[in-house]
Amino acid sequence: MKYKDYYEILGVSKDADEKEIKSAYRKLAKKYHPDLNKDDDKAAEKFKEVSEAYEVLSDKDKRKKYDTFGSNYDFSSGYDFDPSQYGYTYQTGGNGADFSDFFETIFGSSRGGGAGGFNIDDIFSGFSGGGRTRSKPRRTKFESELSISIKEAYEGCEKDVSLSYGGEVYNITVKVPRGITRGKKIKVNGKKFGISGDIMFKIKIRDEKNLALDGLDVLITENIYPWTAALGGTKMIDTLDGKLKLKVPKNFVGGNKMRIPSRGFRDLKNNVGDLYVKFNIVNPKNLTKKQLDLYKELEKLS
Repeated sequence: MKYKDYYEILGVSKDADEKEIKSAYRKLAKKYHPDLNKDDDKAAEKFKEVSEAYEVLSDKDKRKKYDTFGSNYDFSSGYDFDPSQYGYTYQTGGNGADFSDFFETIFGSSRGGGAGGFNIDDIFSGFSGGGRTRSKPRRTKFESELSISIKEAYEGCEKDVSLSYGGEVYNITVKVPRGITRGKKIKVNGKKFGISGDIMFKIKIRDEKNLALDGLDVLITENIYPWTAALGGTKMIDTLDGKLKLKVPKNFVGGNKMRIPSRGFRDLKNNVGDLYVKFNIVNPKNLTKKQLDLYKELEKLS
């Protein structure tokens, strides 16, 4: 996560007073306001950034906490850090469209709009022609990751996970649906396990030595003996949905792949990829004397 220098974002010094901060914010917010920058994603992102900076620096308590955090750890803008190393538990308020993970890490789901808080309508009431709107309180969301095998992702499974929060360890059961893919998130109601909020598990799918996943395509690596590669033959392989007998053609070149359509990974929407089998040519671990003699004869003939 990157440390945000809110003073730099607003273009004010660290000893700026309330008036200077408010003036700098008004100027930048007007410059980047969405109503003046239609379909400009960069301006929209900048508008969120300056709003977040003002949310913190205009609030005495938040500013004090932010200043204490920064001075204690001597961070600079853009510096990467792991919040857990500094006594902060990473959690978000579930509204990533408003403020950054950095804000949520330090201030949780705290928002303005109340006494001593920040509400953009207080500064720009009527700017876009609308009145104030009140949003529903959002449930706290805790972020975590869940690592599973390709087979577990393909078939679905239940995983028992231990999470440490607030000095306590919680045992969570995560139901993984069949066909989940990399990067998808599973929401678990933490209340069932004694945590006040939802837990968002981001899925990581592990590749294995002889099994890999590329999108929805599955790659299996198998070994065959030299005589099978030269003379042709059959090879039984284990796939995600059972065994499959493949015919190896004569004079097969090691490292080449065979493609079997529609036998790959099947996702949540029932889309399915292809299966690719890569054959490596290997020798038996222990060759008999007769086999060695035949190799020597083959060497002479070659």
